[in-house]
Amino acid sequence: MNEKRIVIVGRPNVGKSTLFNRLVHSRVSITDPTPGVTRDTVEALGSVGGQSARLVDTGGYTLGDEGFDPLVRERSIEAAREADVILFILDVTDLTAEDEEFAETLRPMSERTVLVVNKVDSEKRELLLGDFYALGFSELVSVSAAHGLGVDDLEEAIERVLSRTLQESTFSPEDGGEEVGGYRGRGDNGRGEEIRVAILGKPNTGKSTLANRLLGRERSITSEIAGTTRDVVGGEFEWRGTRIEVLDTAGIRRKRSVDEAVEYYSVNRAVQAAEACDVAVLVVDARDGLTEQDKKIAQIVVRRGKAIVIALNKWDLMEDIPNLFQAVRDRMSFVFPVLSYAPVVAVSATEGEGFEELLQKTRLAFRESIRRIDTGELNRKLEAWVERTPPPVIGRGRLKLRYMTQVSTRPPTFVLFANRDRGVPESYLGYIRNSIRADLGFGHVPIRLELRSSRST
Repeated sequence: MNEKRIVIVGRPNVGKSTLFNRLVHSRVSITDPTPGVTRDTVEALGSVGGQSARLVDTGGYTLGDEGFDPLVRERSIEAAREADVILFILDVTDLTAEDEEFAETLRPMSERTVLVVNKVDSEKRELLLGDFYALGFSELVSVSAAHGLGVDDLEEAIERVLSRTLQESTFSPEDGGEEVGGYRGRGDNGRGEEIRVAILGKPNTGKSTLANRLLGRERSITSEIAGTTRDVVGGEFEWRGTRIEVLDTAGIRRKRSVDEAVEYYSVNRAVQAAEACDVAVLVVDARDGLTEQDKKIAQIVVRRGKAIVIALNKWDLMEDIPNLFQAVRDRMSFVFPVLSYAPVVAVSATEGEGFEELLQKTRLAFRESIRRIDTGELNRKLEAWVERTPPPVIGRGRLKLRYMTQVSTRPPTFVLFANRDRGVPESYLGYIRNSIRADLGFGHVPIRLELRSSRST
């Protein structure tokens, strides 16, 4: 059964994100008294009347023409048109000309709209509801999103709208998946592998443009202004039988550059996305190469044992020099050898170039990260490695490698039992790690090797 889309719209600072978080039972959208905190549409699964639904939080609708105002306004209206249910949020203490203008825009969609008057947390404020009934929407519910008041009544109103539109509508969304952006829309087959991909990087490297291109739609607002994306913006598509969930994140700047409370939370969300993903795509501006901040972001991913793919974006702006890509990749491995295993792909998010290889490398990294090797095969390989390069002599005796087993995946983690666990040269452990990569198919992901002491039996 297709998920219903419930879209929350309204002008800034009326409590849209607070209500969104209340309905999904999690703090997904950033909430802050500063108007305009939410710019992109933010989605999450929730439950209404015991049924699963996809809830969408939108940026604040304004009539202004400064900064992101026109883009946010256009995105809010577009999201409303795609909704099964529209929750039009108003502040009971302040009915404005912008509210009335937006009400007129939503009038053709009134059968799918619930007028939600927020911040009604006292009898005195209930007396103000008359002005809102005058807007002429058949479904009106008063709530206090911050305190959870009226949410049950709101869910009942949503169910009524869904029941009504189900009887009237002949629309059937995404039958088998829509061809978008060169890739296939999500589809609802309920099968196949699924990969969660976090798009990470510094501000203004093209993360949102890349995410939009993958998803085949303008989910994230893009601009030349660093820090445009604040929330983690998600979406899904299907590529060659694999369902891929994309998490577009805020650009991660140096700590001393983070001077807004909102940006502080945005960066934390990006770090959480790195924690939650299967594969991180680190977007690097090809013109800058791998910077110190890129290395720090990569360390966030590496410390969490996540697979990582480096997308050298804006490659279309690079000079046409023979073997330039190989030279750039070799330079990156030299300056940051800890990431030398990571696949590197040249892409142009604006032109849509390099995406097929990017997706191939992403899926390859994911599959390697979940690979598990049979213990028997692992120890046959260990025996061959020891025969090829015997362990060193340590003190008065030679290191003896007795047994190895894989204990986990994501990242692939191996425990090597030996006659000692101290004083073993890192060079020899590096030899074992490199042999695991080369001979067992872990060439594109981080691996962990733990040495433990074991007495001979």
